[in-house]
Parts: sequence; C-alpha cells; structure tokens
Amino acid sequence: MNKVDLRREYLTKRKALTAREVEHRSQLIGKLFFDFLVKTKLVTEPVMLHTFLPIQRTNEVDTWLIIRHLWAAFKHIQIAVPVTDTAQSTLGHYLISPETPLVENRWGIPEPPTQGYQPLSPIDFRIVLVPLLVFDQQGHRVGYGGGYYDRFLSHSRPDCLKVGLSLFEPVEAIDDAEPTDIPLTICITPVQDYTFN
Repeated sequence: MNKVDLRREYLTKRKALTAREVEHRSQLIGKLFFDFLVKTKLVTEPVMLHTFLPIQRTNEVDTWLIIRHLWAAFKHIQIAVPVTDTAQSTLGHYLISPETPLVENRWGIPEPPTQGYQPLSPIDFRIVLVPLLVFDQQGHRVGYGGGYYDRFLSHSRPDCLKVGLSLFEPVEAIDDAEPTDIPLTICITPVQDYTFN
C-alpha cells in the first residue's frame, strides 16, 4: 500500500483504540524498550536520548512512561524533545527535566520553552525515539507527512539508533518509500522488536 492509504487506515485504527488499550500497549512497548537498552548496554552509558511527546488526542504511544522511568532510574541519560519550527519546516531540540514547563502547540504537541535556551544539534543524540503511524518489514515508516523527522534524522550521527515505537505490527511493504526516507534501526511494538539492517 502507499503512504496516503496507509496513513488514512492507521489513523482510523489508532483513533478506534480506547485510552486503556493505548496505555496497555504503551506499557508493553516501554518494557521492551528498556530490555533493548539493557541488551545494547546503553543503559550504562551517559547518552543523550531524543523523544517525541505524545499527542494524547490522536492516541500516540505514551512516551511519558519511558521518560519518567528514565528520570527515576537512569539519571545519567539526558532527555531532549522537539520543538516545531513551522516557518523553516524543521525541528529544534531542547533538554527537559521533571521541572520543565510544557505548553501544547497548535497540533496538541507539548513543547518546552525555547526563549533563553540553547538548542541542541541532531548529532548530539545517540538514541532517537521516532513517532509513526505504521512501519514495514524493511524499516520504513509512515508519519504524518510533514517530513520533519526525515529532515532531522538525515543530520543525525552515524551511530544514532533510530527507534520507532508502534502500537501496531508491521505491514509487509510501503510501496512508495523514497530515498529521502530515513529507515529505522529498530521498531518496538507491544509484541516484539524488529531490527533492520
């Protein structure tokens, strides 16, 4: 299937989930994510992790479960989140802490203040948690269609782990994947993780 059809189908599927289903699937994804951190030994390194913050009204994976556990148990891992620059069609990247105030932008994405704070560079991140609607067996993903994450990830460091978080299992193939689409390193679902070359 192509991206337009997959986007429509999986937006509908995701909206049909109850809040309890999203929470349960997010908990399972979080557990597998921490298993992955332990397996790769990244849990012991002072790395910088970039994550999206969930748009609750669209039933995105609840990354707060991961963030709060990192803050509680892995204080050596710093956490940054994106801030959308619609004028440039890019993302800025800023550290957050439990005390950081957040304000929802026009899409319902919580964002930290940027005034007086230094943005980080894409090369600062060892791990990026990537939002998506659906992914395929080759590690390609369908997002919301703005290209923000592909532009961001195209400037990431060579050893950056691009970790998709998906409420659903993969489709066989996204028919119109393009050379500018940045593939995932791994994608974690409530059932298992999928690693790509």
